[in-house]
Amino acid sequence: QVRLVESGGGLVQPGGSLRLSCAVSGTIFRTLDMGWYRQAPGEQRELVARITSGRSTNYADFVKGRFTISRDNAKRTVYLQMNSLNAEDTAVYYCHIMSGAYWGQGTQVTVSS
Repeated sequence: QVRLVESGGGLVQPGGSLRLSCAVSGTIFRTLDMGWYRQAPGEQRELVARITSGRSTNYADFVKGRFTISRDNAKRTVYLQMNSLNAEDTAVYYCHIMSGAYWGQGTQVTVSS
């Protein structure tokens, strides 16, 4: 059974940082292309960043230079380092296996003073 479990969300002040983690089990992690998505209230889910099995990365324009996606195949985990957060980054962040229908439960990120 494939499972994705996100963690690391929370409340942070504008300009602050958070690191999200997504632990994957039940599949061969090192072969997977992984992505982080987010969904704000009343909005559609949108791609934030993705990383291939070969560690190539792509970012949405609205996070370029602020967010970094990375992976640790030994720990079967993908990370999203988020810096210079602002209120517009407030959303539920989801981990996703790009080649399938698997999603994590999401972790809430709230940026507020």
